[in-house]
Amino acid sequence: MLSDRDEGRPNVGRRVMYEEEIQLVAEDCDQRTREGSVQGKDLSSDVSSTNEAIRRLDRTSTFLATELAPTKASHVVSPAAVNPASEYVDGRQRAFIVVGINTAFSSRKRRDSVRETWMPQGKKLRQLEQEKGIIIRFVIGHTANTDSNLDRAIDEEDAQYSDFLRLDHVEGYLELSAKTKAYFSKAVAKWDADFYVKVDDDVHVNLGVLGTTLSRYQHKTRVYVGCMKSGPVLSQKDVKYHEPEFWKFGEEGNKYFRHATGQLYVISKDLAEFISDNKLILHKYANEDVSLGAWFIGLDVEQIDDRSFCCGTPPDCEWKAQAGDTCAASFDWTCSGICKSVDRMKDVHQRCGEGEDAVWNAIF
Repeated sequence: MLSDRDEGRPNVGRRVMYEEEIQLVAEDCDQRTREGSVQGKDLSSDVSSTNEAIRRLDRTSTFLATELAPTKASHVVSPAAVNPASEYVDGRQRAFIVVGINTAFSSRKRRDSVRETWMPQGKKLRQLEQEKGIIIRFVIGHTANTDSNLDRAIDEEDAQYSDFLRLDHVEGYLELSAKTKAYFSKAVAKWDADFYVKVDDDVHVNLGVLGTTLSRYQHKTRVYVGCMKSGPVLSQKDVKYHEPEFWKFGEEGNKYFRHATGQLYVISKDLAEFISDNKLILHKYANEDVSLGAWFIGLDVEQIDDRSFCCGTPPDCEWKAQAGDTCAASFDWTCSGICKSVDRMKDVHQRCGEGEDAVWNAIF
């Protein structure tokens, strides 16, 4: 008999009937075998009956395989069919990559230069989230009083573009390490992504190359990707990138441990969650890229040194693009970003950009 759960379900009744038929055939064979041994019946009759039973079982097995195939297939989801931005995990929107563009109150023109080049706008920005699972936001905190003209200007800009991630963080150059912790913590709470990217607002990015590159690391855990370096620890005061805690790194003239340069780096979800879970006890050094490397120094983390994340501006990135080796990111080392990026971002984009359709056609 069918249970209440089976009523109205296609093929269930027929499936049960065939299962009962299998059982009857099996019992029939067993009975015939017993009778043959006791009564000495003709073996040729038993062989004929057994062959018929086997044929019936074969037909039944074929039927069941045919009937069950659609049910099994309906539970298998092709990765390509998954729409990352349409799924939610623990109330968080699923994503492939979250790109946080570090910016400041004074950087409106820089943000506009990014919007006019490599960052899609309006409907295309939402389309990028829905179709490719890439979320891009400018990341900024607030002023000390939280209601200044600077804060209100960001409110107005966000109302116009809807492309900000606002942090509970007081902005300041010496607070970049704290901002980095706040960014990853907020991003992890809002989006369940495979990767989290931090990039400066004076860096050019090719999203298609970035996505394709990171897709190669999706099967890995605790991944830290960027252009790895080990620069000198600067103990002298009044110099850029001065390290007040230089004494922690040993003798004068020593170098930092290996870490990704701060213009652009990527960490996997488990590392972003680690930062979020331990943000209250993670030590902050003066330089945010050093701080990030320090947070991972005692963990089993795979560092991936990818030089396409730190190409130079033209002619460097242009030559590489012409050779079929398009860069993920480009900037000038001498300026720690694109020198005069407001004026030059369009030129870099035209000469080193991957093309408007690249990210849409990329497979990841």
